[in-house]
Amino acid sequence: MELNTILPEIIADNHLHARWLNTLSLMENTGARKISASEDPATVTYIILKHAAEEHRHAFYLKKQIEKTGSALPTYSPEYLIAPAFSKRYLNQLDIDVCRYLKKELHLTGAELRFAAYLLVTYAIEVRADELYPIYQDALDQAGSKVNVKSIILEEEGHLEEMINQLQKFSPDWQVHAQKAVDMETKLFKQWVNSLGTELN
Repeated sequence: MELNTILPEIIADNHLHARWLNTLSLMENTGARKISASEDPATVTYIILKHAAEEHRHAFYLKKQIEKTGSALPTYSPEYLIAPAFSKRYLNQLDIDVCRYLKKELHLTGAELRFAAYLLVTYAIEVRADELYPIYQDALDQAGSKVNVKSIILEEEGHLEEMINQLQKFSPDWQVHAQKAVDMETKLFKQWVNSLGTELN
């Protein structure tokens, strides 16, 4: 199952499209909350605050786009999402997998572990966002939809650059660790897309 074959089907059905937007909003919100949870109260940086704020704004923006589908989905309750169980578990599972890797390979604990996990998980998610949102925008353009995610695409590109800058300071072997996180995320992403497809059939 591929995302670019699922998306036209989702966009063609207004209520399904609303649930898709709500699911993306949930995932952006989960990411924002995870960034905030990883913050050190004393040493939190401008970049981390900016990133958390922008992810929260993406969650809000996607929620606002639902109005263009003619639907109203008030919460992130399961009936208002697509593949709710996996969509809610996705980021948490990636976090768990990355933390296990960092404990085993780099023997990190406490605040160091939280910060390293934030860097790797966020990097992997930004790599995914840089792929997912343009595919979604292309599908929206082809369908002539009023919904658009162009502003998110621009900000996500900036986020990826910021994550690379932070990772370069974190470790000279950052690319090795980052690739491990990307591999973990890719596996989860495939499972998520399959669960989306299952719900549509």
